[in-house]
Formats: sequence, C-alpha cells, structure tokens
Amino acid sequence: MSPTQMRVSDGVGRSEPGHGVAVSLVNLCRSYGPIRALDGFTLDIAPGEFVALLGPSGCGKTTALRVLAGLEDADSGRVEVGGKDITSVPTSARDMGMVFQAYSLFPHMTARQNVEFGLQLRRIPSARRRARASEMLDLVELSDHADRYAHQLSGGQQQRVALARALAIEPQVLLLDEPLSALDAKVRAQLRDEIRRIQLEVGTTTLFVTHDQEEALAVADRVGVMRAGNLEQLASPHALYARPATPFVADFVGLTNRLRATVEGEHANLLGTRFPCCRGQCSVGPRWCWSVPNPLQSQPIRPVAPRSSRRASWAPRGVCMQ
Repeated sequence: MSPTQMRVSDGVGRSEPGHGVAVSLVNLCRSYGPIRALDGFTLDIAPGEFVALLGPSGCGKTTALRVLAGLEDADSGRVEVGGKDITSVPTSARDMGMVFQAYSLFPHMTARQNVEFGLQLRRIPSARRRARASEMLDLVELSDHADRYAHQLSGGQQQRVALARALAIEPQVLLLDEPLSALDAKVRAQLRDEIRRIQLEVGTTTLFVTHDQEEALAVADRVGVMRAGNLEQLASPHALYARPATPFVADFVGLTNRLRATVEGEHANLLGTRFPCCRGQCSVGPRWCWSVPNPLQSQPIRPVAPRSSRRASWAPRGVCMQ
C-alpha cells in the first residue's frame, strides 16, 4: 500500500483517498456585538468541489471559513461534513487542513520538518512520515528544497510548503484563507494555478476565501459572492460573469457597462437598439442599465433605478434576478 493509500488519521466523516466529502453550512449566524458577520449563511459544497467565497472586506467570508474550521463558534446554525453534524466537534478533531495568508512556517524547521509536523502530532511512524513528506514536497515541486529553512525560501515557496503541510495529513476538507494575497502578482498567478492543479490531483473538497475576483474566477468550480453576511449569488465562474443576479454582483465581478436606457415593458431602448430585460425589471422610463458584454449575441440588460430614487424604487434582489 502506497503512502497516498494509507490514511494518516481517523477524522469525522472520513472519505476514501482521492475522494472529497460533502460540506454543508446551514443557516449560520454570527455576531460581534452589533455587527452581524453571518446572517443566515447557507452553503453546500459537493464532494471534491472547489468553491471560492468572494466579497469585500467585512462581508463575512473569513468568518464562514473559520466557523467551518471550528476556530469560531456560530451563534446558531450547524456545520455538516460527510453527512454528519460536527457543529460541536472541536477543531483538533475535524480533520481539516488550513493554509493562512501568512505562511506560518516554523522558522527552526526545514521544509521537510514543517510538512512532517502534523504527521508527528498524529504519532505516525518516522519512516512513513518521511515518505509522506517527500510525496507532498514532490507534489508542490519543492523536493530540491526539502532541507532549506523558511528564511532560505521565497514567499511563493514558503506558501507551497504550507500547502504541502496542510495536505500531508490527508484532510477531508482543505481551507484556504486568502493564501495568495501576500505574494507579488506574477507569483500569485503561478501559485493559484498550482493550487488548482494540486486540488484536482488530490480531489480534496476545498473552500477558498479571497477578495480577488480574478483568482476566484480562475480556479473555482463555483464562486459565491458574499455581501453583509450572506450569499448574493453562487454559480460557476462563467454564469457569475455572464448572468449576475444582482447589481452588486455585476459591479463586484467587474461588469461595469452601466449605460443610460429607456425601459419599455420587457425591453429597453439602448442607443437606438432594443434589448430584452431580465425578469423583475424596473417600471417603464429612463433607467441606468447593466449590460453583459458579448460579441457573439445580445444578452439581457439589467435596469437599475436612477441614483436619486434608487432606494425607493427597487430592492437588491428584485431587479436583476434571471
């Protein structure tokens, strides 16, 4: 039996090697004083799926991840992994791997020793630890740097070691909390592709938190856009960009074609051309509209009320639902 086939721990809801587990966050609420970080947040992740949570600072995406990891307690709601309720299970028993924004490597340990650390805590025999660490370092293409210390590695290399360490314990869920934000643009693009390659190869269910639209759209199977503690939309990257559900989603993912048009029933007159409107359009008259850029075919446009009367004439979810 190879090191990949041998399980290194017996966590809750254990899946077979190479297969992810289903994750459900159900109606989570979490408040910090008067601030409601999560407000009935619900998310279902399929086994082996890579889901990215995207949103501005303070929207609750990191809180959701920390509740899943057990680092935060929700005020209400439940967390399910592999069909089992783990809401009350302590962090140490949830069998999850986590990569933080800071590299968080032990400076007195080599890359290999950092990767072995979680295995050592689980009392895995030395020979098996070494074999597993070598396997993971090879996976992140750092075998030649196994005996280097953190200060001898670049930022991108340190984050690869952190990823290898998280995967070494064969977690049932991999959690990535803005792991690329401290890197420069070129390294960030390279490492995000590496993360996706590794996730596809290993098959671990993954939740990735970021505020970078390009990162989320480039690597995830589905992207959830968060606002004020809840999901505005959860969809594939293509659907999210081509069919945003709300003006907030359209604006946040970079759809900024905001043009003046006149709404006439189910169509809008834009620069002399009639376009179909999405369901739930505003009443007739002059409106600002979101349009989806597509050189091959016309897409429905999304009317929004004029700035002066926006608050009174539409609700966030009533205008752009398709």
